[in-house]
Amino acid sequence: MKKVFPMILIVFVLSALVLAACGGGGGQSTSEKPAVPAEYAGKTNPLGSDAAAAGKTIYEERCASCHGPSGAGDGPAAAGLDPKPAHLNEVVGTAGDDYLFWRIAEGGSMAPFNSSMPAQKGILTDEQIWQVVTYIKTFK
Repeated sequence: MKKVFPMILIVFVLSALVLAACGGGGGQSTSEKPAVPAEYAGKTNPLGSDAAAAGKTIYEERCASCHGPSGAGDGPAAAGLDPKPAHLNEVVGTAGDDYLFWRIAEGGSMAPFNSSMPAQKGILTDEQIWQVVTYIKTFK
């Protein structure tokens, strides 16, 4: 019994150290989205579902080469990108209109995204960005 107790104590202490090392260290998880900047916060899509057809055309021209035809992040240009394009099917289910508009308008060059997604503000009008938002929300 005297030899078993120290062995149990060592196993317990090592297990505790391993769990502490692997624990949630408070860093931002990759599934967490950063806060939407004030200039975009609270924006809601003013367009109806009929805008999805126009959004599809824009998406196919400007987005599908990276995000893929169904938003899976598997477009032909995606293979050469690091980080990989977002899987839109996962994003649109949890993101609000303001987040989607912001990400399309500003692109991905800022932290924490650091991606090569180009900003569409100045290329697309607000209405066209909302059309794309309407279309990608059909991916859910």
